[in-house]
Amino acid sequence: MKNSIRLSSAGAMAVRILFAAVAAFPIVFMLVSSLKPDQQIFGDMSSVAAFLPIGNISFDNYGAVFDRVPAARFLINSIGISAITVVLGIFINSLCAFALSRMEVRGKRVVFTAILATLIVPFQTLALPLVWWVNQLPYFELNGFSLEISKGWLDTYQVQIIPFIANAFSIYLYHQYFESIPKELDEAARIDGAGWFKIYRQVVMPLAGPATATVAILTFLPAWNSYLWPLMVVQSEELRPVMIGIQYFFQLNVSWGEVMAYASLITVPVVVLFIAFQRSFINSIASSGVKG
Repeated sequence: MKNSIRLSSAGAMAVRILFAAVAAFPIVFMLVSSLKPDQQIFGDMSSVAAFLPIGNISFDNYGAVFDRVPAARFLINSIGISAITVVLGIFINSLCAFALSRMEVRGKRVVFTAILATLIVPFQTLALPLVWWVNQLPYFELNGFSLEISKGWLDTYQVQIIPFIANAFSIYLYHQYFESIPKELDEAARIDGAGWFKIYRQVVMPLAGPATATVAILTFLPAWNSYLWPLMVVQSEELRPVMIGIQYFFQLNVSWGEVMAYASLITVPVVVLFIAFQRSFINSIASSGVKG
């Protein structure tokens, strides 16, 4: 009996390792190719050497990336845009979910259903109307000691942040997680004189760490990978995010080693973020995401 259990465990582990290896192959190929010249990349393509750091290895492609593209500026822009979107997204979406989950508000089921209904609308269908709307919004700018007001948010940082703060899936995830927290804690806090915001800040949110980690990851990924929207609303090079930078490598002579080096640079933050929050991410999906 014990031998059969051990064989079953070993088989399950072998399957997991196989799936992990298949998932890791593209990343390994990208990292290894970023260290090789173009001729060697294509020469190793038909053998296992494509996945091994052997041959003429150097960091020249990484140096060439910064000579060809303002990569540092693009990285700083994306880090700033993604970080602000994540922080504001956690605050706004958790507040909305808290109100829908814990407060007795008439019509909240209708509001929650309407929010969930927006999940079936693809962003591509909203992109053009959204461009028109953001171009009609007032824009406030400090010029010395005077406040100037103009029209339109195109070619600004806020047009890359504010439209993506509210997120229906984040609200749903927080709502489901808040439902798993006993409401007796709210009643005990109210007996002690706490208001709704204090209950949100000191009772509910400290218990919602896994949901917050999941929302942080799911908000960060589309903000970091955003390509279509910045392409439509940003013209100035100093405001562009990292994903726009990839098209710089296909305008003249394509160097695949440099493409792989740039792809490695913009992939590392995503991998680091996922590794840092993977346990909370799995716990949150397991405890709230699968509930109807």
